Amino acid sequence: MVKKQSTPVAMQNLVNQIRSAVPFDTPESVLCTGTCHGCAKKLLEFLACELDDWESRLQSGQIPTLGEIDRLAKTSKKIYRALQKNNLV
Repeated sequence: MVKKQSTPVAMQNLVNQIRSAVPFDTPESVLCTGTCHGCAKKLLEFLACELDDWESRLQSGQIPTLGEIDRLAKTSKKIYRALQKNNLV
């Protein structure tokens, strides 16, 4: 029988996956060139704040719900798709 991860471990794994997949260190000069499909700079700032907030909450011992994990996953997927449309990933 496979043992499932606890929700804090699952959330931390999700945060780590997002941080490795999304180019947070992209210079502003690259982010703001040509036509935009959603402001990449604002989307990256928003997602970085969300990840920082969750890391802080996890360190303080807060236990996320499955709904919160799902919400962060959906948000990050939408932002990733917007970055793809802007040719940033």
